[in-house]
Amino acid sequence: MSFYRTHHCAELRRTHADGDVTLSGWVASRRDHGGLVFVDLRDREGLTQVVFDPKELPGAHALRSEDVVRIRGRVAPRPPGTANPKLATGEIEVHASALDVLNRSETPPWPLDEENVNEDLRLQYRYLDLRRPAMTKNLRLRHAATSAVRAHLDGEGFVEVETPMLFKSTPEGAREYLVPSRVHPGRFYALPQSPQQFKQLLMVAGIERYYQMARCFRDEDLRADRQPEFTQVDLEMSFIEREDLYRLIEELMQRVWKTALGADLSAPFPRLSFREAMDAFGTDKPDRRYGMRLTDLTETFRASAFKVFAGVVATGGVVKAINVKGFADATQSQMDALTEQAKAAGAKGLAWIKAEGGTWKSPIVKFFNDAEKAALAERLQIEEGDLILFAADSWLSACETLGKLRAALAETLQKLGKLSLPKDVWDFLWVVDFPLMTFDAASQRHVSTHHPFTAPVAEDVPLLKTDPTKVRGQHYDLVLNGVELGGGSIRIHQPEVQRMIFEDVLKIPKDLSDSRFGYLIRALGFGAPPHGGIALGFDRLCAILCGAESIREVIAFPKNAKAQDLMTDSPGEVEPRQLRDLRLQTAKPQP
Repeated sequence: MSFYRTHHCAELRRTHADGDVTLSGWVASRRDHGGLVFVDLRDREGLTQVVFDPKELPGAHALRSEDVVRIRGRVAPRPPGTANPKLATGEIEVHASALDVLNRSETPPWPLDEENVNEDLRLQYRYLDLRRPAMTKNLRLRHAATSAVRAHLDGEGFVEVETPMLFKSTPEGAREYLVPSRVHPGRFYALPQSPQQFKQLLMVAGIERYYQMARCFRDEDLRADRQPEFTQVDLEMSFIEREDLYRLIEELMQRVWKTALGADLSAPFPRLSFREAMDAFGTDKPDRRYGMRLTDLTETFRASAFKVFAGVVATGGVVKAINVKGFADATQSQMDALTEQAKAAGAKGLAWIKAEGGTWKSPIVKFFNDAEKAALAERLQIEEGDLILFAADSWLSACETLGKLRAALAETLQKLGKLSLPKDVWDFLWVVDFPLMTFDAASQRHVSTHHPFTAPVAEDVPLLKTDPTKVRGQHYDLVLNGVELGGGSIRIHQPEVQRMIFEDVLKIPKDLSDSRFGYLIRALGFGAPPHGGIALGFDRLCAILCGAESIREVIAFPKNAKAQDLMTDSPGEVEPRQLRDLRLQTAKPQP
């Protein structure tokens, strides 16, 4: 028998009646009812109601929320009519015979059973926030998912290897956190954005199957799904093709969902090419649980009297539209907001039609002939109450504009009760065949769509030197309900191809590519096997499992939206001596 407990606070049932028990935990609440004091005692497993007779245990009157106590007593059925079906222990109570206050608590800054609490306050007192059952449940579900990942990959022959946290700077990626070196003045490490190059080196080393619950760092502006430090399920495999990776990850997701939620996932997951995803949804991470698919109307308006549309088509652009069912009653302010969102996405404006009152209301309808109207009605399935939104631009810009409007409208319609998304539908899919390169107009050069280590599709290799934007990469993204869970690729394993990508396509000077990636190119020359891998955003995955709006809800000690830890007050200033040791000076920002 433990000194502190014989049972946890969600364990006792009617079958324990008349038994003597010892419980320890926190006072969740205290209620004085006449001659008796009732306390809900909480530990991480749940609650037990404890009844005190103050004549025998006068200290019960002094108990306060979050005091830590140990009680001894006897289990008894609750009196008729007082059972609590919401509690696992709701049919019993413990009649206390002894009370030990193990530690007093100050008054918490908010009642811990309060739901609507300022997030910064919660983060400042995160250790109290984590006492809440909902937060404890999130962390334990995250633990279950972690265990499932490790068990599955262990069973598939993977070896868990830790890679360095102090790496070198690779500034062509996301902004990095730099770490100055004391013993090498003026030189810096960088915290890794990912273990990408190390895991490729492990394949050269013959490990063949590597994984890691990898900590990664990016100095980015934060959103609900981003943190400056985050966790990835990072893995790499030798002697594989894309199909091998798809099978592995699909079976991994099936195991995680079964372990964490008891849910069965269907596999194989559907696949969409990048082109198909953009054409239909305007994004490479589509949420397919609702409609508003993009419809191409380019041919309909090729010879139109509406010169705005016809002019775009004549210069090689496209006309696309979405039908927002039941939103013809959008207010002027809502339409203004949609127009501003379209402009923020790069559009010059937003053309629209409202089908209401038995007619089409729009500033542009007068330019359409009967054939064009009939084509619109048929292609878009226009009905009374519908709102039609158009984008006329280059293919990519038109898709992206409507894709962003589609996502924003889904949020708006949910708030208005016009759209309901199923909570228990897990729409996994692979998005594949991304372009290997994208032409950056600002720098007038090609850049890697994902990263420069992605292998091109074999039949597209001849295009690398003539038209790199037409080369497909062997990249793949795993998407779930509109969230990109992760991405990966088959890697370049031939040193001559990797050097060609760096120098001939990306136009990185040889001396610069040697200084940044020379060790990797040398390693590939020592018999690198064909290999590929993926990195899954584990925080995002856990947030979806928990039904959380933000990944901060599934991280024990996250940063706030300003990348601050309010609990420890970091980042903070350092002693002048520390800066001297690092040969650094700081400049105060100008007011």
